[in-house]
Amino acid sequence: MIEGKIVRVSGPIVFAEGLEGCGLYDVVHVGEKELIGEIIRQNAGRATIQVYEDVTGLQVGGKVVSEGRPLSLRLGPGLVGTIYDGIQRPLKAMYEDKGAFLLAGQRTEPLDVNQKWHFEVGKSSDGTAVAAGAAIYPGMPLGTVQETPSILHTIMVPPSVRGRVLKTFAGDGDYTVDEVIGVTELDEEIKLSQYWPVRKPRPYAQKLTVSQPLVTGLRVIDVFFPLSKGGTAAIPGGFGTGKTMTQHAVAKWCDADLIVYIGCGERGNEMTDVLNEFPEIIDPRTGRSLMERTILIANTSNMPVAAREVSLYSGITLAEYYRDMGMAVAIMADSTSRWAEALRELSGRMEEMPAEEGFPAYLPTRLAEFYERAGRITSLCQREGSVSVIGAVSPPGGDFSEPVTQHTKRFIRCFWALDRELANARHYPAIGWIDSYSEYAEEVKGWWERHEPEWATVRLDALDLLKKEQRLQQIVRLIGPDALPESERLILTVADMIKNGFLQQDQFDKVDAYCVSEKQIAILVLIMNFYRRALAVIKQGAPLLRVNSLPVKEEIVRIKSQVPNKELEKIKIVEGHLDDQLGELERMYRNTGAV
Repeated sequence: MIEGKIVRVSGPIVFAEGLEGCGLYDVVHVGEKELIGEIIRQNAGRATIQVYEDVTGLQVGGKVVSEGRPLSLRLGPGLVGTIYDGIQRPLKAMYEDKGAFLLAGQRTEPLDVNQKWHFEVGKSSDGTAVAAGAAIYPGMPLGTVQETPSILHTIMVPPSVRGRVLKTFAGDGDYTVDEVIGVTELDEEIKLSQYWPVRKPRPYAQKLTVSQPLVTGLRVIDVFFPLSKGGTAAIPGGFGTGKTMTQHAVAKWCDADLIVYIGCGERGNEMTDVLNEFPEIIDPRTGRSLMERTILIANTSNMPVAAREVSLYSGITLAEYYRDMGMAVAIMADSTSRWAEALRELSGRMEEMPAEEGFPAYLPTRLAEFYERAGRITSLCQREGSVSVIGAVSPPGGDFSEPVTQHTKRFIRCFWALDRELANARHYPAIGWIDSYSEYAEEVKGWWERHEPEWATVRLDALDLLKKEQRLQQIVRLIGPDALPESERLILTVADMIKNGFLQQDQFDKVDAYCVSEKQIAILVLIMNFYRRALAVIKQGAPLLRVNSLPVKEEIVRIKSQVPNKELEKIKIVEGHLDDQLGELERMYRNTGAV
């Protein structure tokens, strides 16, 4: 332990002397209440510390004690289903201990140290059960614990262990996270839990290319702007455009094994809704509570600003831990703009030179450090896992040219831009198809070709038609739709069919809330077939009015809510109606040329 004293207090930033022997990012306890802090700068004998708790009452001359280690999370059984703050304090346990308000210096173990977990020994690489005398390596799986009915937790050798042989090993049994289950020949203890520094990425054997989409059940995402497992995406949008609701839908329906939801600097009432709703959401994969495969980190806007800054690193560390077990993990960060604002406030307290709009010059570096920890990897134990990051961005006034949005676009490859006009029109999800893009389309093309070969062609055709519609709308606003030829007015009609029958999705509709990939492509193929055949009929002389009056047009739009995922054969009936009704028009105008 190294002890120093406070010489200056500037909000959550504390300056101390006597800590010359401490390292950068070492954890310290500040003042009489032993507030948790972290050394973020060492300069000529004076340490700069950011404190993660309320600093009210701190005085110059108070003591500062260093632990000599970096800020770390405790990783082990009991994480899933828990609600933490940014520095891994379990909020429910703290509420039960001291009441509804976070008290300065309040401490509670991040994992329940009294709960017994049933540990089952795994097998080593040669197929024999792990036992005393077995050879080990960092990241090696020793056994499993059934953490929740949905999560089988793998107990691994910590990556920091240097020993290569198990001197003793306890075997099957019930243990707490504090009990030793093994000792290496270097007398290193192995428990069900381990510590890992939040700012240090966990090691892996190999980084793999992304090739499989993260299936969300949202048509606009899966078909038009896909995100791969191990990919990065941003959801920028102004207040009320649906960032949080879109993340909720992705968290509920995506095919990830584990969800880490980070509420970073959001309003308290909004975060309360999240905490109340997530336990009530039924996981469609298991029929049980979604919390059985979810970890929540809550750092609302009225919590200490420094803890907001570290909450993103805490979330990505938890995700990497489960990734190393071979799981596909999805992180919802809501929002990175509030995190960047915390950086700006802390930078100002440290009297650093500001860059654009007052943000620190190292904002792009910090964003890159966060997003680069996503990816699809082979872990140290040769299991394939992935971390997908979906970060919400809250640009002031919906201005996408502000620094956080612009720098984020440099480090992500999937951009779901929320449109204010769509949100005001109650079009959900309000992802605009003009400003949004995905660079993962080529990577996931192979997966789609194996499942739905028409995906690539119909996707490009539909996007091209929507772009044509946008250009035509500019003419319509000036001189009205009647000035357009009927073939171009058909484009406006079919674009509305795509918007209302494909892109818009009702999360309160039991049928429409989740759409399997087969249904997604079937709907879009049907709409584009309608367009091609209707265009041919119009060129033969049929008026657009006759085409618009066909009953099958409304049938196609209603497929999304009237055909369940398990009854896709009903789409064939609609296809038959399309053939009959357009076929009759084709025969009529082919034979007569006019009516």
